[in-house]
Parts: sequence; C-alpha cells; structure tokens
Amino acid sequence: MQIEGKTVKAQIWDTAGQERYRAITSAYYRGAVGALMVYDITKRQTFDNVQRWLRELRDHADSNIVIMMAGNKSDLNHLRAVPADDAQTLAEKEGLSFLETSALEAFNVENAFQTILLDIYHIISKKALAAQEAVSTGLPQGTTINVANISGDMNRRTCCSN
Repeated sequence: MQIEGKTVKAQIWDTAGQERYRAITSAYYRGAVGALMVYDITKRQTFDNVQRWLRELRDHADSNIVIMMAGNKSDLNHLRAVPADDAQTLAEKEGLSFLETSALEAFNVENAFQTILLDIYHIISKKALAAQEAVSTGLPQGTTINVANISGDMNRRTCCSN
C-alpha cells in the first residue's frame, strides 16, 4: 500500500479466533504492531469474546499496538445480534477504532486495512522522527573516556607483556 509516497508492506496472520491457535498466540503477538479483532454481528458470543481476546492481546503484545475492532457481516443486518451502538461504546471505552464490514459485499474491508496501516505508519513515523530529533538536538549520546589520559604513561606495560 502507498502511504505518503512510501510503500508500506504488511504481514497478516489470521487465527480466525480458533481455539487451537491459543497455544501459539504469544508468538503471533510478540512482533505485532497492529491487530484487527473481528466479530460476527449476527452472533453475540463472538462479540462477547472480544473482551477476552483484547485482554490476551494486551497481556502479550507491545503496549503501543494499534487495535481496531470490526463487526463483520453487515450485509446480514436483518439477523443482527450485536447493535452497532454496543460495539461503538466498547470501542470507545477500550480506546479502539471501530467499523462494520461485509466480507461478502467487500464493504469497508479495504478501508479497515487501510485505516489500521495508516495508524501504524503514523506511529512508527513519529517514533522515527523523535529519534532523529534526539540525535540532531545534541542530546548526550554517551560519554567518551580517553584511556591515554587516565593511564598516564602509555608505554609502561603493567601486565600481559610478551
């Protein structure tokens, strides 16, 4: 994806919420900079599980991870079990971005990925800029110790001579 003239590549891991992946989730979380938690708007239990997945994510991932919650199957609005207001309230309470999607109709799917990648890009760009500013403002980068001044006579060997 192109963001501000730069090519951004993403590696996406999909566990599909399957319990068999729970044993290896910490490996997934370790290097993750973003997470897209998807629930089914027609199945309340999938929404109720968001809290557990969010807790697990926050326990194992970096504290600065970007998290988005997406309610999928918006094309099945007539079968809705999770009101959008409930999801929006949870997202605001937990500091998540939120939207609803339909994989069937390709509605908001690309937007979800673009939004989370843009958020990640901005966070990483800010960190890189802050690091550059720290170097350019002359903040102390360490102390130089001149060993010659400390030892006095550099020609005198006190140990380990041939």
